[in-house]
Amino acid sequence: MPRRNDTEAVEFQERVVAINRVSKVVKGGKRFRFAVLVVVGDGSSQVGTGIGKAKEIAEAVRKGIEKAKKNMVEVRHAGNTIPHPVVGEFGAARVLLKPCPEGTGVIAGGVVRAIMELGGVKDVVTKVTGRTSNAINVAHATLEAIKITRTSDEIMKLRGLAGGETEEAPAEEAVIGE
Repeated sequence: MPRRNDTEAVEFQERVVAINRVSKVVKGGKRFRFAVLVVVGDGSSQVGTGIGKAKEIAEAVRKGIEKAKKNMVEVRHAGNTIPHPVVGEFGAARVLLKPCPEGTGVIAGGVVRAIMELGGVKDVVTKVTGRTSNAINVAHATLEAIKITRTSDEIMKLRGLAGGETEEAPAEEAVIGE
């Protein structure tokens, strides 16, 4: 896994997910600017999102890519899918991510699909719920869901159990010792 300072050494894929044209009304008319949502990932385990804002789309995309590389998160895998169902929330957006059998593919909308594919997840079912379908909020909710996923090894470690140990094992040893 590359560290934050090593992001330039890894080859990232970029995908522009949403372009918003924002206008400001001034005395002489309207001034237009662009806000671009960009997803950046290495295709295996790292993914991030960034928003770039500028007067031109190309400059906004460049800024979004820079911000996305600074906001990378690790996607935990269980084979080609995610370890367990999880719901991420951000603002009014809620995103449900569910693991599914191999060969299902990425069943998701535009923003979530880009994040899952660039994060290296090949089989997942998603559903955007909540009171908004704003692309920026959906992207943030998806990243929140990815952050709270845990593999079974991480859960066992948090519970204080070794890799192959179970909770019942010490109780059986006590019976044998009598």
